[in-house]
Amino acid sequence: MSHSRWTLSTVVSATGIVYGDIGTSPLYALEQSLVAAGSFDREAVFGVLSLIFWALAISITLKYVTIIMRADNEGEGGILALFALAKRRLIAGSRWARAVVALALAGTAFFFCDALITPAISVLSAVEGMELLNPGFTQYVIPVTIAVLFVLFAYQRRGTARVASLFGPVMVVWFAVLAVSGALAIGRNPHVLAAMNPVYGITLLAHRPGVALAVIGAVFLSVTGGEALYADMGHFGKTPVRIAWFAMVWPALIINYFGQGALLLEAGHAIPHPLYLLVPPAALPWMVILATMATVIASQATISGAFSMARQAVQLDLLPRIRVLQTSAQEQGQIYVPIVNWLVFGAVVAFVIGFGSSDALSGAYGAAVVGTMLITTILGSFVAATQWNWPKWAVAVPFGLMFLLDCVFVAGNLTKVPTGGWIPLTLSAVLFMVFLTWRSGRLELRAALAKMAVPRSELAKMIAGAHRVPGTGVFLASDPGLVPSALIRNIEHNGVVHERVIILQIEIAHTPRLDPVRRVSIEEILPSVYSITARFGFMETPDVGEALKSCRTRGLKVFTEDSSFFVGRHVVRARPLPGFKGMQRRFFARMQQHSTQAAEFFRMPFRGVVVLNTAVEI
Repeated sequence: MSHSRWTLSTVVSATGIVYGDIGTSPLYALEQSLVAAGSFDREAVFGVLSLIFWALAISITLKYVTIIMRADNEGEGGILALFALAKRRLIAGSRWARAVVALALAGTAFFFCDALITPAISVLSAVEGMELLNPGFTQYVIPVTIAVLFVLFAYQRRGTARVASLFGPVMVVWFAVLAVSGALAIGRNPHVLAAMNPVYGITLLAHRPGVALAVIGAVFLSVTGGEALYADMGHFGKTPVRIAWFAMVWPALIINYFGQGALLLEAGHAIPHPLYLLVPPAALPWMVILATMATVIASQATISGAFSMARQAVQLDLLPRIRVLQTSAQEQGQIYVPIVNWLVFGAVVAFVIGFGSSDALSGAYGAAVVGTMLITTILGSFVAATQWNWPKWAVAVPFGLMFLLDCVFVAGNLTKVPTGGWIPLTLSAVLFMVFLTWRSGRLELRAALAKMAVPRSELAKMIAGAHRVPGTGVFLASDPGLVPSALIRNIEHNGVVHERVIILQIEIAHTPRLDPVRRVSIEEILPSVYSITARFGFMETPDVGEALKSCRTRGLKVFTEDSSFFVGRHVVRARPLPGFKGMQRRFFARMQQHSTQAAEFFRMPFRGVVVLNTAVEI
C-alpha cells in the first residue's frame, strides 16, 4: 500500500498501534489533574477540562496531526526524521549544525526513555484495575504484569501488521465505549460543555498559583502519546493516522473527558476512577476487562516507535549497525528490531519491579518525553521556514503558540523530578552520551579514513605491478568513487591481484522486491576489473551469492565456489588521551568492535571470506 492511499483496515490498524497510548489517558489524566488541583469543585472541574481540551487541540491536533506530520523522511516520522530534514539546509560543522545535532540527540534519548516507562505504567495500571473485581488480587499484580509484558514483547517478532490486526479492533471498541458512556453523562449535564472556554483554565491557574505547575504536569498526561504518534507514522502513512484521529480518536477522548466532568459535577464530590462509573454497575466487569486490554495495547505505540527510531538512528549514524527485520511486503516502515525489543523489555521489567505501582510511576511519567516534544517544535519551525518556504508570520504564529505551550508543560513536569522524574532524565543523559560518542567517533573515523583513501582513478596504477593469481576476488565497496580498503590491504600485504577483480556495491531500494533479472548493473572499468552494483528490495535479504547469480544472467560468468571474498574491517585504536575525551574514544572503539560485520549482514559465503583489517587510530 502506498502512503498516499488508505483503506478502512489500515485506519483500524493505525488506531490500535498509533493511538494506544493517548487513547487510554482518560483512565487517569482527569483524576490526577483534579488531585493535583486539590479539589473536585466546579471551578476545578471546569478549569481542568478546559486545559485538557485546549492541550489536545493545540499539542496534538494542530501540532502533530496537522503540521508536524508533514515533515517525513521518505515516509518515516519522529524526531530523527526532522533531524534528517533540518540538516539538509545546514553547513556541516557550523554552529547551527552542531546545535541541531545536539537537539536531535537529546530528543531521541528522551523518546527512548519514554518508551521504557509507557509499557510499565500502562500494563501496571491494567493489572491493578483487576483489583476492582477481586481485592485479593494485589499480591499477584507484579508477577502477572511481568508475564503480560513478556507475552507482549515476544509477540512483536510477528510484525506490526499482525499486532495491529489484534489491537486495532479492540481499540475501535474502546473508543466507541468512551464516546457512548461520556455522551450519556453529558446528556444529563450538558452545561459541562461550557468548559471548552479557555477562560476557565486560565482562571483555575490564576486562582491557585501554588498548585498551578502541578496541575499542568498532570494535564500533560492527556497528551503524552503525541510523540509516539509521530514516530509511528511510518508504519501506516499519514492519511490513515489523520483519518483515525479526526473521525474517531479525538471526538471520543473529548466526549469522555467531558462525560467524566459531568459525572463529577452531578456527584458534587470526589469519585475514585470516574471513568468506570460512567457505565452501569452490571457492565463494570466488562469495562474493567476492556480497559485492561486497552492499557496493554497502549504500550504498543512506543514499542513500534522505538523500532522506527532505532532504524533511523542507524541510518543517520547515531548508533552502530544492528539487525532490522522487515515484517511487511506492503509497508517499508513495519519492522522488528530484536535487540531493541529485548533491551526495552528488560528496562520495563526493572521499572515495574523498582516502582511497584502505577501511582509511583506517574511521578516519572512524562518528564522525559516533554523534552522531545519541545525539540520537535523547534526543529519543525526550522524545517517549515527553510524547506516548506512558509512566510515568517506563518511560522511564527502556530509554532510560537506550540512553543509556548511546550515550555509550560516543561515547567509543569519539573515538579515531577523529586518524585521519580530524575530517573528517566538520568537515563536520557546516558543515552545522549552514547549517541554523541558514536557520532563523534564516526566523524573522526571517517576523517582518518579519508586521509588513507585512494580514488578509483588510481586503481590502474596500483594493480599494474602486482602479481596476478588465478580466480576471482570479490571486494565489497561502500563508496563507488574509492578503492575498497580490503583491495588496498590485499595488494600491500600479499602483493597479488586476482585474474578477475569484482568491486561489488550493494544498494537497498524503496520497493519491496526487485526483478532478479534487473538486479545488477555491470561495468568493466579496467581489463578484467568489474564494478557491479547489486540492488535489493527492502523486503529482501541482501545476499552476495544471489548478486553473483544475477551476474551470470547478464553474461559475466562468476561462481561463489571459484571466488574469494574480501571484506575490509576497521580496527579502531583510541589514542591514550586523559579525561573525558579519552574515555569517549575508548568507548567508541569498543562499540565499533561489536557492531554487526558486513560479511554477516550481506550473507557472504562463510568459508570463502577473508577479513582484512585496517588499523585506524583516532
